[in-house]
Parts: sequence; structure tokens; C-alpha cells
Amino acid sequence: MAFLQRFRVFLTKCIILAPALLQTHAFDNSRSDNCKFLVALRKYFQFTEICSYWGQNSYGATHTSDTVNWQQGLAHYCQDDTINAFPIAFLNVFFSTGGLPEINLANTCNPTDSGVFSGTNLANCQFLAADIQACQTKGKIVTLSLGGATGAASFSSDAQAQDFADTIWNLFLGGSSSTRPFGAAVLDGVDLDIEGGGTTYYASFISRIRSHASGANKQYYVTAAPQCVYPDAYLGTVLNAAAFDAVYVQYFQFRLTNNSHATLSYNNFCGLQNYNNANAWDFGLWDNWAKTVAVNKNVKVYIGAPASSTAAGSGYVDAATLGSIAKATRATYSSFGGIMLWDASQAYANGRFDSAVKSAMGAGTGSNPSTTTQATTTLSTTKSTTTTKSTTATSISPSATTTVGTGNCASVAAWASNVAYVGGQQVTYNGHLWTAQWWTYGDTPGGSAGVWTDNGACNLKLVATSAISASASAGHHTTATHSVAFVKAVSSASIISSKASVGARTTLSQSTTSHSAASASSLGVHSSRFFRF
Repeated sequence: MAFLQRFRVFLTKCIILAPALLQTHAFDNSRSDNCKFLVALRKYFQFTEICSYWGQNSYGATHTSDTVNWQQGLAHYCQDDTINAFPIAFLNVFFSTGGLPEINLANTCNPTDSGVFSGTNLANCQFLAADIQACQTKGKIVTLSLGGATGAASFSSDAQAQDFADTIWNLFLGGSSSTRPFGAAVLDGVDLDIEGGGTTYYASFISRIRSHASGANKQYYVTAAPQCVYPDAYLGTVLNAAAFDAVYVQYFQFRLTNNSHATLSYNNFCGLQNYNNANAWDFGLWDNWAKTVAVNKNVKVYIGAPASSTAAGSGYVDAATLGSIAKATRATYSSFGGIMLWDASQAYANGRFDSAVKSAMGAGTGSNPSTTTQATTTLSTTKSTTTTKSTTATSISPSATTTVGTGNCASVAAWASNVAYVGGQQVTYNGHLWTAQWWTYGDTPGGSAGVWTDNGACNLKLVATSAISASASAGHHTTATHSVAFVKAVSSASIISSKASVGARTTLSQSTTSHSAASASSLGVHSSRFFRF
């Protein structure tokens, strides 16, 4: 064992000191490159990657007087082999003065303090070129994250999306321009952190980036950072339409900021704080997406976590706990790619949280999560409200008669196995009125999951209805939307399905309130989990 530990240190040093032989491909656990011997050994020891966002000085935003621990230059975080990938956050405005985008890297580089290119509002951050290149020399992946909490990030047509991809390629990636914000540094790809607006035409943007990259002399990556609620309100359709190398699923709180600049905090019910809740933790859904829905079936799924209790409103767990969760997830799901942290400044100020997590993850396996079986079985492809491919006619299966209650069950629909419910919603089942305690799908009232509260017996009557079927031809999608229309025809209950809940970002509590992105938009709010500085 002592030999193995010493050899592991040796192996790590080889990877750091020999980038010409082994570039650390943060999203490819098979490490298929020129250094076959080291690749095989690294895979044997089951190294897991850590990605950390950099650029927003999250720690500084919550610790305004502790300037010593504010965000440092990027190279500061590349001194060891702990963090493997750095999405630079953010390119937050797509189309600004002079037709060029804007980037804002908080205290490090921004349009106000750092100067801009003539005729634009694009910050000149060319002094960062040396940092970026130094990190890349050490095998780090450095990408550009688009969007963010307050990003003005949307397209009006396929042509506009393609033109913007050309701009990104020329300004930040393998193209050329007189206005390159990072000078001679060539970033390794793009990350989509889209938290507002529409995501129409993003597939065209990604396709154009991929087209440019296909003829390049280096590897480029495309990643995304969806919320853990599946499918993500803004990125869901994009994730299904374009090839991604990795997704950094945010298992923590996000924030909504309204037009009056008031910030409201909402917990993602599927966050790390509910890891042991079989009805909340949904990594199994994302694993299923990676293997059966994603365009790139080798896409890696990361667990996104706050690097400190001050990095997000909820979802923070200590390093040992996060390491154990990572080990158990790695042992259970082959799509697992590693841990994403928000952000580097928080991790370093929190006693090198990144290093502690990586050490806790180690190699081998941890104890399996109690949610594994639940997430895999009750939310499987055959029962999920997410889109699935079918080559035959598919029937949505409410029966020809639906039970509606009288008295305390009046206008309450019968429980349906193919409908998702949120906390506070009521159904009738086996002659009783039931109330959901939290989000649930496919869990029978009175069953072992314990999600439903029995409110007692009610008198029932049968209301004749007609069964509804949905037919899908080869290559097309079928959802449970028709069954929702069916249930709503006999009930005024608020029922959320795949299409009705496509904007649902989170359950606000385990009571009666839930919000969707659509309703949030009507209130003049947008998601803003990030602490801006």
C-alpha cells in the first residue's frame, strides 16, 4: 500500500510535468491520448476531476472587508493538480456596443476598471493571457462561460447564432481578430450557463463552434451548467439537441432578482442538502439522460456544489460528505465525471475546500446513496415525463373512467402514475384523499416512499372519460402532456408535467408553493444564483 501511495504521487507529478505527453482531458475519463501507460494507471486509480468556476470573486461579494482573500489571478489556482478545469465567468452580454460582446470578471477585469477596445464595451483583459497559458501548460482546461446570473444571452435566428459563434471563435478560440480580450491565449472551449431568456437557436451556435473546431489542431470542449431540476428550464431543449462533453449540474440554491433589484433565494429541492431524500436527489435522471437522450452518449455529468457556506444559500456540505457522495456516485453511475465547485475564491478561502474534496474522493467506492434505487426505478425512461424516443404508437394510460371525489374530495383528481406532483398537491387514491409532502413522480399514495399524507376517507363517484393516446413516429418525441390535459379535464388541481413544468426551477418548500420560470418571468424576475461583485 505504501508503494501504491508513493507511485500515485509519482504519477501525479508525471502528469503535471509532462503536458507534452499527457494533456489532462477533464471530461474524458478514458484518457485516450499518447501516454498509454500513464493513462491506464490513472484510470486504474480512478481519479475524479474537479472543475471550478473562476472570474466572479464570489468570496469578495460576501466578505467585502476581507480583501486579502478576494479572487486572485487565474494562475494562482493552477499551482497544483487539484482543479482540472476552469470555466472563466462570464461573457455576460452577447451583443453590445460595436456589435461585440461584453465580459465581466469582477475585480480582475471589467469594462469599467480595465479599459475597453475602441468603439466597443469589450474589456481588454490581455494581461490574463500569461495566466491562461500557464494553466494550460500544466494541463488545465480553460474555457469561457457564457451567460451567468444576469446575462443578456439569447438569439433571434439560426443565422445570428452562427454569426455569434464565428465571433466567439475569432475573439477567444482558434480564430483571429484585432480585438482578442485574452490576447494570444487560445481558450479550450465554451460553457453555457444560461439562466434567463430563451435558448432557441443555441444548437446552431454549438454546431458552428464544433464545425470550426473540427479542423483545428487542438481539442475544444462544449459544456453546460443546468440546474439540477430535470429537465432544466432554459437548457433542457439545448442539451437534447446538441453534443456536450460535460454538464455541471447545479445541486445548490439559485437566486431570483426582480426588476427592483430585490433578491429572493430559492432552494433547488434536488440539491445536495437533500441527498438522502429518495424523492429529491435525481442524479439517476441525469445519468439516464446521458446514456439514452444526450447526443453524445459519452457526456460526463458533474455534481455542482458550493465551495463554502457563503457561496450559495443552500446545498453546501462539508468536504468529507461531498467526497463520500462523489465516491458513491462514481461507483453507481458510469456517466459521473467529477465535482464542479462555485467558485475558486470561495474554495481557497474555505481552507482549500477543493483539495479537501479531492482527497476525500480518493479512489475506490463509497457507500451507495439511499436514493440510487429510487431515482433509477421510479424515474426511469419508461415512466419519466421527459422526452423519450419511440418507433411505435404509444398510449398514455389513464383509464376510461377517472375517479373524482365528493365532499372533501370534490374536484380532486385521482392519482396518476405518469404525472409529476409538487408538495401540497392533492389526489384521491383507494377512496382516500392524499396530499403530497414534496415533489414526487410515480410514488403510489400509501407506498413505501412515504411522500403522501393520508387525509382520510372520502365518498367517491365515477366520472366517465375517454382514454387518450399519443402516437409517435420513429425519431419523434412523446411526452405525458396529453395525460395532463386528460387529468385537467376532470380536475382543477394544479398538475405539472414535462411540458407544463419545463419552466419549473425548484420547489420553494415542502408545502403548497412552487414557481416556474414562466411565472417568474411574469413577475419580472430572473435567476441569479451567483454573487456578483
